[in-house]
Amino acid sequence: MQYLLQMDFPYSGPFGDEFYTQMKDLASDIATESGLVYKLWTENADTQEAGGIYVFDNLEDANRYLTKHTERLESFGITGIRAKTFIINKELSAITKASV
Repeated sequence: MQYLLQMDFPYSGPFGDEFYTQMKDLASDIATESGLVYKLWTENADTQEAGGIYVFDNLEDANRYLTKHTERLESFGITGIRAKTFIINKELSAITKASV
């Protein structure tokens, strides 16, 4: 079973190429997280938000990462963090072209 963790938060930038430049070291660190299958990075300059969609291969690692990343974001002064965890329905997702 796989689990999707959805996180987003208010973010004033940078966005685009500058976001990539500033976050690539963090991305490399996140890539080493136990249980992580992949992360999709999200950003919206118009609404001043950022976040990510994470897929984990177990709920324990998803919950551990949620706690760790929430604490990290709060240490950066970010508030208003929203998070939800879902079980992925692989069979239905495969029908709709998901790579699961």
